[in-house]
Amino acid sequence: MADTEQETEQGTPGSGDGAAAKAAKEAARADRRAARLAKEIGAFARAHGGAEGQVAYIGERGARIVLVGADGGWGDLVAPSHAIATSAVEKAGITVHEDFDGDFAAKVTTGPYEWKRMAGIQIGGPKGA
Repeated sequence: MADTEQETEQGTPGSGDGAAAKAAKEAARADRRAARLAKEIGAFARAHGGAEGQVAYIGERGARIVLVGADGGWGDLVAPSHAIATSAVEKAGITVHEDFDGDFAAKVTTGPYEWKRMAGIQIGGPKGA
């Protein structure tokens, strides 16, 4: 009987310790998401001769990872949480900036497409232009 009581106290598989199992499942899922994002960040960095990034909250949707390549190319990814985004950039091994400030923003190069899109938005241009 003592053996049975001891097993119940420690929690055996299927003994109703669902909260711990659920937390472990969520942690594993978050780690997989961070690994996938890190893989995408790594691909971006390889394609652009290196990369730097910045992580920003975007409310309930999670966090935005803004990437700027050494060649001035840029892009972004969205993570479901700031913790996952932070884990992804750490796994990718890129330099992360606190803010998208002047020095970091100056590394971004924009072409005719971006200028056309920005002008269209500012002056009420046609959608999709």
